[in-house]
Amino acid sequence: MKPKILALLLTFGLTACVQFPIQEGGDKSEKSIESSKTAESREVVDKGDDEEIDTSRLPKQALTAPILFDFLLGETALQRGNLDIAVSRYLKLAETTRDPRIAKRASEVALHARHPFAAERAASLWVELDPDSLDARQTLAAMLVNLGKLDAAFPHLEKLLASDEENVGNAFMQLNQLLSRNSSKAETLRLIQKLAVPYPKFPEVHFAISQAAWFSGDYDTALAEMEQALTLRPGWDVAAVQNGRMLQRRSNSDAMHFYRDYLTKYPETNEVRIVYTRLLVELNEKDSAREQLQILFDNNQEDAEIMVAIGLISTELYDFDMTERSLKKALALGYQDASAIHFHLARVYEEMQQTDLAMESYRQVQRGGRYLPAQIRYADLLAQKGQLGDARLHIQQLPAVDDQQTAHLILAEAQILRRAGSHQEVFRILDKGLEKLPDYPELLYDRALAADKIGKFEILETDLLKLIELKPDNAHAYNALGYSYAERGKRLPEALRLIKKAVELSPDDPYIMDSLGWVYYRMGNITDGLNYLSRAFSISQDSEIAAHLGEVLWVQGAHKDAEDVWRSALEKDPNNEILLETIKRLKQ
Repeated sequence: MKPKILALLLTFGLTACVQFPIQEGGDKSEKSIESSKTAESREVVDKGDDEEIDTSRLPKQALTAPILFDFLLGETALQRGNLDIAVSRYLKLAETTRDPRIAKRASEVALHARHPFAAERAASLWVELDPDSLDARQTLAAMLVNLGKLDAAFPHLEKLLASDEENVGNAFMQLNQLLSRNSSKAETLRLIQKLAVPYPKFPEVHFAISQAAWFSGDYDTALAEMEQALTLRPGWDVAAVQNGRMLQRRSNSDAMHFYRDYLTKYPETNEVRIVYTRLLVELNEKDSAREQLQILFDNNQEDAEIMVAIGLISTELYDFDMTERSLKKALALGYQDASAIHFHLARVYEEMQQTDLAMESYRQVQRGGRYLPAQIRYADLLAQKGQLGDARLHIQQLPAVDDQQTAHLILAEAQILRRAGSHQEVFRILDKGLEKLPDYPELLYDRALAADKIGKFEILETDLLKLIELKPDNAHAYNALGYSYAERGKRLPEALRLIKKAVELSPDDPYIMDSLGWVYYRMGNITDGLNYLSRAFSISQDSEIAAHLGEVLWVQGAHKDAEDVWRSALEKDPNNEILLETIKRLKQ
């Protein structure tokens, strides 16, 4: 057998279904039965590496009319998509003829039809009829693993491993992935430990046991086995990273000590140094983290991937100079996903308040999932520079490939106009958008908010009720409708019911909590109103929440407390209309 041991088995185990090519139509004959090892049927096993079948073991089976009928019926059903019939006929053929080639074909058809128990039955027969076939054992072992029958899979996995000891290490590195679907992690650990017994000198074997032990919650065994793997293969970076992460669960200091010691012995290892640096960032050891990033930068001038890693970590440290240098270096080295780099650089330039550089970087995002977000952000920055018309034109010219992107662009243009205070135009754009997409939830919600701004309360109510009908779990729809009633002093019991429903759906949302406090205040329940508004403000110092909390405090006579709340909000959002109107109204 070629050195693949579990490669195909892993494919079976993860997909539970083989992509099985169906033969084209045509007359079927005895030659068709004898030729089950065609290029098509080999697709399930190993292209170009099929086993030779010992013809002396083949049954002396005449091609009778019933056998030919079952074969033709099975193939015809397969071509026409009648998979249940195809599976039953091939299973019958395999059991009738006891031909390993037919058993193999039956297992292939059952896999293609996603009939795991039928596939197990056929593969078991295949192994029984051709016990030396490693392909048969691969197929059966994969089926047994998928069905959670690990004890039954053991002898087959054992034989597969023994068949190619040269590649046992690679096979054990795949085992945990193969067995990952099994719900009993303790059972998986026991299986790997049993399979490992003949191979104590393979570091990959101890690595596999360590991983299985970790997943099963046996942390002492996991650490001991990973240390054994590193003893057998000193300087194995993959094991070192895993060992450090496991030690970190016990204590950060243990992990730090291990990483430092390892890097002293093996200073050229980038993967371990990156993980160590991330731990330093997590522990707020910023100076030490910057030292490690500089080492990585100096030693990897031709590695674009490392430069990207340096850039991302540097951003977490707010070291934007290093971010810019490393990401530009990655671009110069031809990093494959250039759009991702430009997008990240643009975000960094925004943090640095370098708007022109941010816009230039957003414009260079040319493809992929970041293309529309980048172009929308570019339009936002145009609008912030006072070029509202150009910003809208830019969004209007962006291509949309589906309804979701169409709605996204409509909402983006509406948001730009909302920031500019053009509420009538916002409503018009969303109204036009709903002509194209009448049941799109986000458009309904945004038009309701726009209707509120221009006093079209009937449309607000209609849109939100429709949204609740379409999305009965949309907490914000209940909240917006309830808040609208409360703000206008109308139907306050109904407002309370709606907002309580929103709280039930999203209990930790500060904006919904704010609405609940506000409706209690409007109903004269000052105590509960102040309680919920205070809780909302402790989560989010949003200007509108500050306006509400300040108003309740002011009405209670706590003027200084109210002014402190308003002042903190004004520092962040000095032009907020609701906040400014509240302060002016109460102080007058």
